[in-house]
Amino acid sequence: MNWKGRTVFITGASSGIGEGLAIALATRGAIIGLAARRREILDDLADRCRAAGGTARVFPLDVIDEQAVFEAADDLRSEFGRIDILIANAGIGGNDEATRNYTPRSVKKVIDTNLLGAVNAVHAVLPGMLEQGEGHLVAISSLAGFRGLPKSAAYSASKAGMTAFFESVRLDVRHKGIDVTIIQPGFIKTPLTSGRANKMPFLMELEDAIPHFIRAIEKKKRFAAFPWQLATIVRAGKFMPAWMYDRIAGKARYRE
Repeated sequence: MNWKGRTVFITGASSGIGEGLAIALATRGAIIGLAARRREILDDLADRCRAAGGTARVFPLDVIDEQAVFEAADDLRSEFGRIDILIANAGIGGNDEATRNYTPRSVKKVIDTNLLGAVNAVHAVLPGMLEQGEGHLVAISSLAGFRGLPKSAAYSASKAGMTAFFESVRLDVRHKGIDVTIIQPGFIKTPLTSGRANKMPFLMELEDAIPHFIRAIEKKKRFAAFPWQLATIVRAGKFMPAWMYDRIAGKARYRE
């Protein structure tokens, strides 16, 4: 796949997976719209993207702000003529006491960011893609969305919703020139997973994980899940009876 000159809009671009993808695509010559909340970090990332050979624009915003996301996409499209790929990556873990206690405001924040933030991004870019007759929507979901996990109610719900939303969109646009890829990674060493006392199974280094994301996008896969060992276990859990799943999954301590 030739990335040179392709315009990519990445939400949650300031760190972790978003940052890694931005640098990787910049080295391939892509035009990248970097969206996240922290301007100073975005400015630094944009400089690194340009040094790597790409073109970068920064859009300091919170993805829960529908109008801000729409205006950012519109500005990017106005400058470069089109948006070829959306990577809906913005997300928070909600790994705190308030969220674990199901405090509505805290749970809402996770769902607003992870799910509705992605909805806002799709709403901002999809009309233009339909008008140009082609485009690619990429959802960075999670293996945590397959079934509920301990101390992860808000996060698992947001990722399950994200997966279902993008799959539904795929069915709606599959004959309109729009590809939809849902990527479900396991544990990746990023700020989102830092500070946990217990070992996370099959934890991947970010630099090892990024090629998996790139490959899934380039091949326009409908679904991609990795690492394969954890993905296999999680998929098997989907078919377990509730009593068996509760016994096995209930022992998980990796959110602590």
